Amino acid sequence: MRVLVTGAAGFIGYHLSRRLLARGDVVVGVDNLNDYYDVSLKEARVQKLREMPQFWFVKADIADQTAMDAAFASGRFDAIVNLAAQAGVRYSLQNPRAYIDANVAGFMNVLEGARDHGTGHLVFASTSSVYGINTALPFSESQNTDHPISLYAATKKANESMAHAYAHLFNIPCTGLRFFTVYGPWGRPDMALFKFTKGILAGEPIPVFNQGKMVRDFTYVDDIVEGIVRVIDQPARSDPSWRGNDPAAATSSAPWRIFNIGNHQRVELMSYIRAIEKATGRQAMLEMLPMQAGDVVATEADTSALEQATGFKPNTSVEEGIARFVEWYRDFYQV
Repeated sequence: MRVLVTGAAGFIGYHLSRRLLARGDVVVGVDNLNDYYDVSLKEARVQKLREMPQFWFVKADIADQTAMDAAFASGRFDAIVNLAAQAGVRYSLQNPRAYIDANVAGFMNVLEGARDHGTGHLVFASTSSVYGINTALPFSESQNTDHPISLYAATKKANESMAHAYAHLFNIPCTGLRFFTVYGPWGRPDMALFKFTKGILAGEPIPVFNQGKMVRDFTYVDDIVEGIVRVIDQPARSDPSWRGNDPAAATSSAPWRIFNIGNHQRVELMSYIRAIEKATGRQAMLEMLPMQAGDVVATEADTSALEQATGFKPNTSVEEGIARFVEWYRDFYQV
């Protein structure tokens, strides 16, 4: 297959690109290498990808219409995986316009590219954050997602709606994937595991929000990638049982669908920190802080739809995943 991966220098994009290349696909990776976090980490990921045959890198911003037109004009793609986005709930309170540029205008350029040049399947990243103030766990794709509590979540909800419109109007197969708290080697420095590991190894206090009374469905990156790859190979189709007078939330009369990808496990934040302590052999110094605006107290994914459609259920334990991250972190940063 010939696959366009946007955000290829990012955490998930890097791992997905490696997996696709390893199975023999041709990957065109697009990334703007912005400075939201350490650019050298992104460059290191790209360098690793360049070592593999059949990888082409295009430095471009998906919000740049001219650059994206040129990328799409290079040839028809069998699949597009849009992972380029401005991520982070808390940062969306500080720099909201970055989310509109990347997640709305940028995604529009991806949709237009798929429309103008054709594609076998458009797969795009959404997020568990779209469930907003919903508290009915586990989160199911059938639940209402009309109450986001961060602009980040709102832009991802917009992506789902925009993709549905294009699927309906232009018959573009579109699948949205709601990721649940992804972690693992080569992870983002702004995420909890990276910050906690860095702080613990440096003997510095780590920030623990809501006094540690948080629950997350932590999902190992290899499980996320496995789910993406299986979805790529099964383009969305119209649901013949879908009815407009009783509309299902995750399927459609158009070739469009939504899946959760999570570990289907509730892990308390303090248990997560204890697993990092075990992997590092160090005790954490905790800086207990109040709840942050835009955060939710708990998440957990119902992954039954993904399992039924693809035969895959994420299953990497937090202890195993954290150990792998700490091993990578120590090697990469020579700690």
